[in-house]
Amino acid sequence: MSRPPVRNRSLTWISALLAALVLPVTALAANAAVPPTPSGWSLVWSDDFNGSAGSLPSSADWIVDTGHGYPGGPGNWGTGEIQRYTGSPSNLSLDGGGNLRITPLKSGDEWTSARIETRRSDFKPAAGRVLRIEGRIQMPNVTGNAALGYWPAFWALGAPYRGNYWNWPGIGEFDIMENVNGINSVWGVLHCGVNPGGPCNETTGLGASRTCPGASCQSAFHTYRFEWDRSVTPNQLRWYVDGQQFHSVSQSQFDATTWNNMTGHQGYFLLLNVAMGGAFPNALGGQTPTAATVSGRPMLVDYVAVWQSGSGSTPTPTPTGDPDGVDARSTIQAERYQAQSGTSVEATTDTGGGQNVGNIGNGDWLRFDNVRFGGTAATQFRARVASGAPAGVSGLVQVRLGSPTAAPIGDFAVASTGGWQSWRTVPANITPVTGTHTVYVTFSSGQPADFVNLNWFSFGS
Repeated sequence: MSRPPVRNRSLTWISALLAALVLPVTALAANAAVPPTPSGWSLVWSDDFNGSAGSLPSSADWIVDTGHGYPGGPGNWGTGEIQRYTGSPSNLSLDGGGNLRITPLKSGDEWTSARIETRRSDFKPAAGRVLRIEGRIQMPNVTGNAALGYWPAFWALGAPYRGNYWNWPGIGEFDIMENVNGINSVWGVLHCGVNPGGPCNETTGLGASRTCPGASCQSAFHTYRFEWDRSVTPNQLRWYVDGQQFHSVSQSQFDATTWNNMTGHQGYFLLLNVAMGGAFPNALGGQTPTAATVSGRPMLVDYVAVWQSGSGSTPTPTPTGDPDGVDARSTIQAERYQAQSGTSVEATTDTGGGQNVGNIGNGDWLRFDNVRFGGTAATQFRARVASGAPAGVSGLVQVRLGSPTAAPIGDFAVASTGGWQSWRTVPANITPVTGTHTVYVTFSSGQPADFVNLNWFSFGS
């Protein structure tokens, strides 16, 4: 939803909407928990929105967006929507029954509402696996003229959008659930490439829609799911409502550059919001909202969860590490981190076998606790790296102490080594270090594409 300039929806989408009927069926239970993790899958992240009534969603998990746009970004969030987003509990709060409520309100001539996005921006499947992003949501329960301008959405944006705000749609956008004007229909849309036109037909995007199964989208909770499948060649993107697939896109539909720009960065962050007015509702209802549009109808979110399949060619990450720490001068296996951001673990063909950390790009990091340097200062860092990055893509492998944002104590540059399993050992000088520290290996690049794999590293004098 956050993209410059505003989109125009085609007439074919309008005709599809005319067939959407509101079905008066009793609503489903409102406060189901995050479903059990299916066999063969692992839970990556979730929020059940449990908490006291009137409280905000967890600040450890969510960023609350405010105003009419990102600082330095396009006005009206790039879509023409008119509301002002706030962090007020009247617009954004837990209901005490296991749901998040996002409520548009009109005061005088001003509409306010809410929009939140995950702090994590690394949702991406490992090679050979499937990522499933799912939310159980009831759209605002309002229809007809009273609903004109309502635009609820559950979606994902490519991580490089943060701090840039002008690289849309190349970094990718997955609209998992969109709805406008209280119509009983869910849209799933992919945005990519260039604007206007391009392989994703911007600013419309590549989309499909259908009515909600059973009960209408507005009268009941439904489960909206998006899957990014890297276990098949070509890769696939799929959209579902209540387990029923209604849209898919294949990697084979795109040139290599478009696909890499959309999928080669560290991953995606998730968003939930209810906009008022803007290009999409206006395309289907004239200028919205209108004098007939009612205030105060919330979108309810029961849970949001992300799972990854355990099938495919890559083993499950094992970030167990050693709680008692590790000798800095030993060979420290990269996959034995205590925490990470944006990476995955895969089998390696390097000498000795085992695993390496892959899918590493700009902003990713690995954390290693209690690295013991001792009383003799270490002055050198060595790392075993490989890269199959395309020409022109390179980056820095950096060492930091105590924080992923601390000043680096040393680094080295790496570009293609001839392949993602073509390994070489690269040395770098570092500021002398003694004692015991939390070590962060961080990765920085001027390009969004992954640029390096890491097998192991060590320190020496």
